[in-house]
Amino acid sequence: MRDKKNVYFRLPDYLDREAEACLAVLLRTSGSTPQVAGSAALFTAAGLVLGTVGGGILEAEAEEQARRSLRAGNRRPYLREIRLEAEFAEEDGAVCGGSADILIDPSIRETASVFSEVRRSLLEREPGVLLTLIGDPSSPAARVKRHWLRKKDFGKLGALRLQRHAEDIRRTFGEGRPGLLRLGRGGRYHFLFVEPLFPLPRLLIAGAGHVGRAVAHLGSLLDFEVTVIDDRPEYASGERFPEADRIIVGDIGKSVSEFPLGPDAFVVIVTRGHSRDAEALRSSVGREAAYLGMIGSRRKVRLLRREFLKKGWASPEEMERVHSPIGLEIGSKTVEEIAVSIAAELVLVRSRKSGKKRTESKALPVSL
Repeated sequence: MRDKKNVYFRLPDYLDREAEACLAVLLRTSGSTPQVAGSAALFTAAGLVLGTVGGGILEAEAEEQARRSLRAGNRRPYLREIRLEAEFAEEDGAVCGGSADILIDPSIRETASVFSEVRRSLLEREPGVLLTLIGDPSSPAARVKRHWLRKKDFGKLGALRLQRHAEDIRRTFGEGRPGLLRLGRGGRYHFLFVEPLFPLPRLLIAGAGHVGRAVAHLGSLLDFEVTVIDDRPEYASGERFPEADRIIVGDIGKSVSEFPLGPDAFVVIVTRGHSRDAEALRSSVGREAAYLGMIGSRRKVRLLRREFLKKGWASPEEMERVHSPIGLEIGSKTVEEIAVSIAAELVLVRSRKSGKKRTESKALPVSL
């Protein structure tokens, strides 16, 4: 899971102001379900306040279970299997034929400090795994214990008495998707849920005009860490870009050159003119990035390519990496449509690079 803005990242703030809360985590899925393992939602007595486990029947059932626990004042976590039978699914317009195992955890405050550790790590761009130990779900004394382990600290698994599961934990982290491990019935905990968590990929938008503003909005919704650069303070402002994680006002070429690119960085060049586009491109074209795209007509692209090659600012191979004209071809005309085409291309590239695809969770069956 690569969402820095996910439930875990934001959960400490909610626990600071909510009297009681219950966390629901999707541990395992099979068949057709509206969400994947690792999806989470936070509920209060009033209902859903953060995240999702898929909506529809699945979320309604999770909410009911969470509210029931909160009303009863019962802080015992437990597992719940929810089946999406065809007749109910068709009635509610949901995906049919799947099932999901969900952890309902009204004891979330007992491990709140772990989520603060998660947030600190992701802000420092340190990936890791969230380890959730789950006791016997049939026992009235069942409990949940959590640990956050940065990738660089995997050698400390022995101190957590999880050394014999080190290979499974490392493999799950490498695959980048959650896994549910059965620990057996001899110990205090029966299951271990392993969730790899990564910092968000960075989206750098050079240009704070109408297209840049729309791309920033979509980029935030699509779980990118958004940075906007422009030399006009009246455009590059928090009022115009409330979803941006960072706004830089300064010379566009210089600011782009100082931005730390890398394999998780996506660069979108949508400035207000040819010369500034060229500055931003020159500052990024020879550097490592997952994606580099520039807005403009095919004629403009040809002219820039010729100029860059003639002046030795880029090699033919480096220019081939530039997505320009930018975005997927969807017949876009308006600002919003252009932003959608750019956002779609960003998601496509991100998915290809991560090998990300929708699959059933790598989990052992859980008997409820």
